[in-house]
Amino acid sequence: MTAEVKTWAQGQATPPTRVLIAADKFKGSLTAVEVAERVTAGLRRGWSGGDELLRIDALPVADGGDGTVDAAVAAGFERREARVTGPLGTPVTAAYALRDGTAVVEMAEASGLRHLPDGVFAPLTATTYGSGELLRAALDAGARTIVFGVGGSATTDGGAGMLSALGARFLRGDGTPVAPGGGPLGELATADLSGLDPRLASTELVLASDVDNPLTGPKGAAAVYGPQKGASEADVAALDAALVMYVRVLERAVGSRAAEYAAAPGAGAAGGIGFGALLGLGAAFRPGIDVMLDVLGFAAALEGADLVITGEGSLDEQTLHGKAPAGVA
Repeated sequence: MTAEVKTWAQGQATPPTRVLIAADKFKGSLTAVEVAERVTAGLRRGWSGGDELLRIDALPVADGGDGTVDAAVAAGFERREARVTGPLGTPVTAAYALRDGTAVVEMAEASGLRHLPDGVFAPLTATTYGSGELLRAALDAGARTIVFGVGGSATTDGGAGMLSALGARFLRGDGTPVAPGGGPLGELATADLSGLDPRLASTELVLASDVDNPLTGPKGAAAVYGPQKGASEADVAALDAALVMYVRVLERAVGSRAAEYAAAPGAGAAGGIGFGALLGLGAAFRPGIDVMLDVLGFAAALEGADLVITGEGSLDEQTLHGKAPAGVA
């Protein structure tokens, strides 16, 4: 979004008041771009000092979750689209953003709750396969750096679907592929990451998330976030056990670093896709808002601002744990 900007002529007695609007989406109500538009309109309406004395700049922000691609596009990235596999296995159209060899990929575009029909969840079978396809589309477009924003997922498959789409193989004891989703990982017998897309080795991939949970256990992906995706108490137990099996099998394939990454901050992000990105894709974890402020050019936009307005849909205790308003502040 480009807000109306009034410039101050040299020699003018009073420089304009400069306001920067750097707010995240108000989930369920307004996108970050719409928030900036509404705040701009309100400021203009209430300002009594003359239009030439008020300069408003807008920089919609995101923390790696829903709205991350939209924020990048508003900052000047090109919007690209790809047809990928949705969380239920049906095709969906997903967007990513690209500029000068840097891609911003939002896993929720491919594997998010937004793609589930109202009231329909698939906690045991939802897959991240489409997220892998979306990453591959970014590679095909020439991305050399990928900011992978994770959040808003419908899945708890540890990123197994994503890795499968990029060339990994996950097999049952009889040699057949494990079915999609987190639940079937309980049947996993062997894993092979040797077929992963070779372009990943020369691509800088940043895992952008506001979640620092481990993959498994009482603070893991299934226990903390599974119920939000329709998982019952029994489903949570089954998913956590399946993810434990997933890590054990991967330990046999790649060694002890599988267990190390499973315990690392961010491994439990977006149903464990953080773990898949850290282990399989060589991603580096960074707090999502820090990454996105860098990508969006926040530091340059902040220069000379007299007032910064930020916000999100709800300001609460979670805001202090890596959410956009805290990062902006």
